[in-house]
Amino acid sequence: MPIATRAFAATASDQPLAPYSFDRRDPGADDVAIDIKFAGVCHSDLHIVKNDLGNTRYPIVPGHEIAGIVSAVGANVTRFKVGDRVGVGCMVDSCRQCQPCQDGEEQYCVPGMTQTYGSPDPKGAEVGQAITQGGYSTAIVVDQNYVVTIPDSLPLDAAAPLLCAGITTYSPLKHWNIGPGSRVAVIGLGGLGHMAVKQAAAMGAEVTVLSTSDRKRADAERMGAKHFLINTDKAAMKAAGESFDLIINTVSATHEISNHVGLLAKDGTMVMLGLTTEGLPVFAMGLLWRRRSIAGSLIGGIRETQEMLDFCAAHDIACDIETIAPEQINEAYERMEKSDVRYRFVIDVSKMAEAA
Repeated sequence: MPIATRAFAATASDQPLAPYSFDRRDPGADDVAIDIKFAGVCHSDLHIVKNDLGNTRYPIVPGHEIAGIVSAVGANVTRFKVGDRVGVGCMVDSCRQCQPCQDGEEQYCVPGMTQTYGSPDPKGAEVGQAITQGGYSTAIVVDQNYVVTIPDSLPLDAAAPLLCAGITTYSPLKHWNIGPGSRVAVIGLGGLGHMAVKQAAAMGAEVTVLSTSDRKRADAERMGAKHFLINTDKAAMKAAGESFDLIINTVSATHEISNHVGLLAKDGTMVMLGLTTEGLPVFAMGLLWRRRSIAGSLIGGIRETQEMLDFCAAHDIACDIETIAPEQINEAYERMEKSDVRYRFVIDVSKMAEAA
């Protein structure tokens, strides 16, 4: 039978999120039904709710950082059983046929991955759902191939944001072969940035945090950063020129990047992780003079997401979180826009019954 689900949803770009009830599909043979315990709040959620990309369909339940407990499994499910601690990240399906999918990089699926919320959902037709609905809800049903195991040593609440923030930073660190001796800079110590610092430090890199002020210096050092650079300090920026093999840029708003390109060593790369909706001008001379690159990276595949969770468990890494009740989500969005969170909001979904 369909699973009655309580949630918080956006109904329009100019309206606050509000309680919402809907049905999840009955689990099929390959599906895992999950009782959601915690849902991280990502800056991308805010972009979608506000229709910043211009393609949001309402009503929409955000949330793609999901941690919970398996409540039922389909007849063909072999990877999970009732009671398992599991997570769901930014995607719940892909074509499975294209080369990226075959390579285990489903996030780059050529026809396009099925995102955890906001994507067309043919499987939802039986319960009247035209689009996928996300994790600000009490339950979700997902194909077993897009579910990951959360190690026992990771608290479910602090593990939830790893399903987006954690993998978004882990994937480029691995792709660009960060390890002992690597010099890594992280621009912005927020939800993504603080994970990049922890992971890069655990990989053996020498980590520098770049920020507009020193108010997070102590946090950065606690997380493993060796250096802290104020990027409005022209003298300090000049002194740091050609210092880094990799710059992880987590800023999710329009900002100046040309001056930061000069911080890269020869063959260095700046990886853009923040979702910006406007262009970021950069001068070609800064790139060609040292064979530097500006690149992008999008979450990680299911296999790499599991690898990331296992890595975080082995190195005692989790997100720094502030747990909120579901009805606090609109206040959390307001604070998130002001960067007033250290470092990720997580919804305690167990309190959904009281609000919805």
